[in-house]
Amino acid sequence: MSVIQELIRTEQDGTLSFGNYELGEKSKVSDFEYQGDLYKVKTFHEITKLERNGMFIYESVPGTAVHNFKVSDRVVSFCVEGSEDAQITLELEAEKEYKVFINHVNVGKMKTNLGGKLPLSVELSKDECVEVKVERL
Repeated sequence: MSVIQELIRTEQDGTLSFGNYELGEKSKVSDFEYQGDLYKVKTFHEITKLERNGMFIYESVPGTAVHNFKVSDRVVSFCVEGSEDAQITLELEAEKEYKVFINHVNVGKMKTNLGGKLPLSVELSKDECVEVKVERL
């Protein structure tokens, strides 16, 4: 895998890919249309953030590249890579319980807070993509 040079793009399978953790300065793309919504990505080596219609969806510290990001009613799935371990925050449904899988391993259940935020820590190494799947129970 590799960083997303255009910062955000639609893949052939209909999923979304975004982020470039190799950038030294903040870069962003606004008003990227995808499935009827407008997306905005801000990314560089310190942070990657994705918003849909002005609302927070994904954030990683430090920055990451996210491949094949897909959201359904019950599941969020994507493959993430970065130069070092990352703290990822997803915006999901408030006060709901989720089962979290990292590289197909169930790492346990987590509950979102009142604002719907779900924090994850992911061990990353450059050029290796880690699969993440979060499933609502």
